[in-house]
Amino acid sequence: MQKLRFPPPISPQQKISVIAPSGALREWERFEQGVKIWRDRGYHLAIPDDLSQPWGYLAGSDQQRCDQFIAAWNDPDLVAIACARGGYGSMRLLEKLDWNLLSDRPKWLIGFSDITALLWGLAKHKGISGLHAPVLTTLGNEPARSQQQLFDLLESKVDSITLSGQGWENGKATGILLPANLTLATNMIGTSICPDLENVILAIEDVSEAPYRVDRMLTHWRWSGLLSKLKGIAIGRFSQADVSTPSFIMEEVWRDRLTDLGIPIVMNLPFGHDGENAPLPVGSFAEIDAQQGSLCYFL
Repeated sequence: MQKLRFPPPISPQQKISVIAPSGALREWERFEQGVKIWRDRGYHLAIPDDLSQPWGYLAGSDQQRCDQFIAAWNDPDLVAIACARGGYGSMRLLEKLDWNLLSDRPKWLIGFSDITALLWGLAKHKGISGLHAPVLTTLGNEPARSQQQLFDLLESKVDSITLSGQGWENGKATGILLPANLTLATNMIGTSICPDLENVILAIEDVSEAPYRVDRMLTHWRWSGLLSKLKGIAIGRFSQADVSTPSFIMEEVWRDRLTDLGIPIVMNLPFGHDGENAPLPVGSFAEIDAQQGSLCYFL
């Protein structure tokens, strides 16, 4: 994976843009909670009047959402872009988006889940890092620790973050951190958005995916040949799986599909849906240690 350019630190009193590039915004109370957290820290949030104009399950037509993203990115007064929510829809923008229309000036794009497509697109086509981190509708449910990590990272108050989970006995490795929603990442295999995965530590999460569907996606990754390029795999939260399936079944899937790769794997890390969602900067240098059960990334 190519070396990425990181946006400069941001600070209170600066202006942040809010966009809705994916699903229609219906969780308005949760959205306002997220907005309040940013404003309470002194940031000015620019929220467009047409933030979400429901277009079926989307927050607007593809062209409307694409124009919203381009306008926010190119506005020199806006130092970062906070996504309102995930859902589905950002992959559709990539069909329309002319990356040449985007300024080469780095700024933080903040979001996770469906926002994976835009984060990977920025990395691949602009060589710019983004932040896999809570969207506005989930920020209010974050514990104090991950909220603090988010702002510490954006404001350059820390130079590293270490997450703890459960490791498998395959030693440790260093590489370039690439976070993603597994479903989105799987569907970008073979497209112009998929980055080079050489020397990458892949960090994955998802929601509402049954073990057999996770198995199917991992099998597709195996057939693609991409898993053999990875230095390690960091597994976050896979929440809201089929309640009729015992939780240990998902772990059996991970072990069955990944153990033979011979690379460090750490699971149960605190990022993803429905719980603590630590910020993960795309393209940062990282170390994964299966013996310690840790993922450490440097800023």
